[in-house]
Amino acid sequence: MQVDVAIIGLGPAGSSAAIEVARAGLSVAAFEKKAVPGFPVQCAEFVPALLDAGELVITQTSVQRIHEMITFVEADAPDLTKNFSGHMIDRRAFDADLVKKAERAGAQCRFGVKLHAVDGAGELQFSDGTVVRAKVIIGADGPHSMIGKAVGQVNTDILETRQLSTRLLKPHVATDIYLSNDYPGGYGWMFPKGDIANIGLGVNSHQKHLLKPALESLHARIAATGQVGKEVFGYTGGAIPAGGMLRAVGHLGKTHILLAGDAAGLTNPITGAGIAAAVMSGRLAGEAIAAHFA
Repeated sequence: MQVDVAIIGLGPAGSSAAIEVARAGLSVAAFEKKAVPGFPVQCAEFVPALLDAGELVITQTSVQRIHEMITFVEADAPDLTKNFSGHMIDRRAFDADLVKKAERAGAQCRFGVKLHAVDGAGELQFSDGTVVRAKVIIGADGPHSMIGKAVGQVNTDILETRQLSTRLLKPHVATDIYLSNDYPGGYGWMFPKGDIANIGLGVNSHQKHLLKPALESLHARIAATGQVGKEVFGYTGGAIPAGGMLRAVGHLGKTHILLAGDAAGLTNPITGAGIAAAVMSGRLAGEAIAAHFA
């Protein structure tokens, strides 16, 4: 398969790039290893207003507005921060909506296909036997990006996360943040999403073994207040790059390479928030490619 642009990853970064490139009239093939867009969900689904990328929060995928932040530091009294606004989104619906926009613009989007190898000339080989050659490759394939590795750009400072979902028993309009020595290099959270609560935490990658017991303890602590239920509906987790932005451009032979989103290290190094940065970097990558071919 020969295309103008190949995109690896169809999260917010890859889909946003696909939209821009396809709208410019270029041929686009985008590949995602997940079987369906945005599932399983691997983030806390909170988008702070200060990091919102214009049209980022789509009305139909915004589940709840957030107005405050409450910070808990060990056994100290909680600290309330007013006017800390944002949205809790339905990440699965959000990702699916971006993919639909990319397809309507003319991008070929394929799911359940994993990148198997990329050679020194930029030829891409996929798990289903497909071989792709492109003038430009966008690596939007997450914190452990194969495209990034191929051009020598690797996220080395990684946080590991684990999150559960449970019933929210009392209305809540704040993001609750838990800072503790029990969460080395990271923090815990409880984010309300309608009648659901996302409870999770992140730690340095070498402390990954702490995640399961620490999350159970945090859930029990919050449940004891009567704010959330004890039943767990499901678990998720994933890696977050926390070492800052990598070099987002490179070459494999004559093939131009651009990195976007987590693959480029584009998360907030303090909070780990990355949805807005993924959308913005994907758009910018797509716009840059469109301008290059114009």
